[in-house]
Amino acid sequence: MNEGEVSLHLTETQEDELSTLLYDQKESFSTDKEPWRGIICHEADIILNIERPHPPLLRRPAYPESPKSREALELYIKELLKFCVVRKVCLNEEVEVTKPVIVAWNNRKSSMVGDFRSLNTYTVPDRYPIPKIKIAVTHISQAVYISNIDSLKGSHHNVVSPRARNHFRILVHCGVYEYLRMPFGIKNSPSHFQRMIHEIFPEELSEEWFVVYIDDTIVRYMTWEEHTCRLSRLLGKIQSVKMKIYLKKCHFGFLKLKLVGHVVSCLPNGIDKNKVAEVLLILSPIVKYLFSLLCKSMPYMIK
Repeated sequence: MNEGEVSLHLTETQEDELSTLLYDQKESFSTDKEPWRGIICHEADIILNIERPHPPLLRRPAYPESPKSREALELYIKELLKFCVVRKVCLNEEVEVTKPVIVAWNNRKSSMVGDFRSLNTYTVPDRYPIPKIKIAVTHISQAVYISNIDSLKGSHHNVVSPRARNHFRILVHCGVYEYLRMPFGIKNSPSHFQRMIHEIFPEELSEEWFVVYIDDTIVRYMTWEEHTCRLSRLLGKIQSVKMKIYLKKCHFGFLKLKLVGHVVSCLPNGIDKNKVAEVLLILSPIVKYLFSLLCKSMPYMIK
């Protein structure tokens, strides 16, 4: 329970109360042995705007890979198989749709993602409304205590419906694999997740102490007693629907917190300058100077 980040402004008594609360709700948190569980009654589906036979664009070969990327890819596939995120497609199964995968490297760390761009092109869009960031931030600012809870790779919490699984097949050098849980990069993934949250937590959202922007989940309240009460209620609900929270990415009892590029607190909200540092470094435009220079040079240009 010491993995989550706790505000330094909490008293010793408040820290003890929070520690007891988190321990009592320990089944809500992911572990190395069980990072995800299938959320009850919320299978992810997909509808295409084309009929069979599918166009060649939906059956793509694997991308060329370096030996280093192949090694990283094999480790990712092994981990996904271990946690039942994917399964290997058998030899006698018909394969109509395959997508290549991309292994991206950043500071010697690799990440794997399926190239679902062609699938997204033929996917019927889900128009379920996503909350506006400004409204979410305004709600959060009307609080003293703010806690942020986050899920580990939120998309993987959603089990893919059996009917749609054949659309989520990836092709790598070691075979064809089918996603059993929602992969990253799918067109309607944010809409599906937002709908699921609204269906699971309708009362909590209507009471406005619980704020969700896609996978950013915030609990806010004016008093510590009410805050811990609401937090306990939320974690209990999360446990009942078999959702898992990633404790290492959680923040508890803060007076000020960063959320989707904003710094929120009971004071006036502001932009997180670390997120817009590159923009702030851009020099101011010098249009007036150029216009003045052009006017001065016009007589010479006419001559």
